[in-house]
Amino acid sequence: MPDLIHVRKIVVLVEEIMHDGGPPPATPGHKGAVAVVLRNPYAGKYVQDIMPMMEALKPVGLAMSRRLVAALGNNPKAVEAYGKGSIVGSAGEMEHGALWHVAGGYAMREVLGGAKAIVPSSTKLGAMGARIDIPIHHKDAAYVRSHFDAIEMGVTDAPKPDELVFILAMATGGRIHARAGGMTKEQISVGDGQR
Repeated sequence: MPDLIHVRKIVVLVEEIMHDGGPPPATPGHKGAVAVVLRNPYAGKYVQDIMPMMEALKPVGLAMSRRLVAALGNNPKAVEAYGKGSIVGSAGEMEHGALWHVAGGYAMREVLGGAKAIVPSSTKLGAMGARIDIPIHHKDAAYVRSHFDAIEMGVTDAPKPDELVFILAMATGGRIHARAGGMTKEQISVGDGQR
């Protein structure tokens, strides 16, 4: 990996959802997240040009996307929803978390075969053990209401003040008992990433 990338650990979380108080579905739902903990090369100082890190993160995004797809059953076509996020250690700044937008979002689109919807995202500053809710929605049409969801993710010993935690999230379907109306995945027709 490029000199800017120093990974300390990777954590994978997968939920298998049998039901949510209602009848069990024919197939359980799966939702997961992968987090990478790495050194923040810009921690503790203001650096005007941080774009080299965004470029250096691209292979990390691809590797994490592939790892998460594998954890969810190794079938990219089964993944219907996604999201991303970051937790910045206290010696960093919010803008360092934004470096994940291209590297994480475009990596998931590539691995999933050209997903069209914008990748929802959340970023925050946090101490070791901080957790974050990663928003999730349908990968091809952001208005598919059944797939509005989230997954909480964090790493017990991260981020240290000079670290970043970058997270990707995916799901194999919408909420297990979705019945709140709105557009369904079967109604996707425009192909603009929204409808």
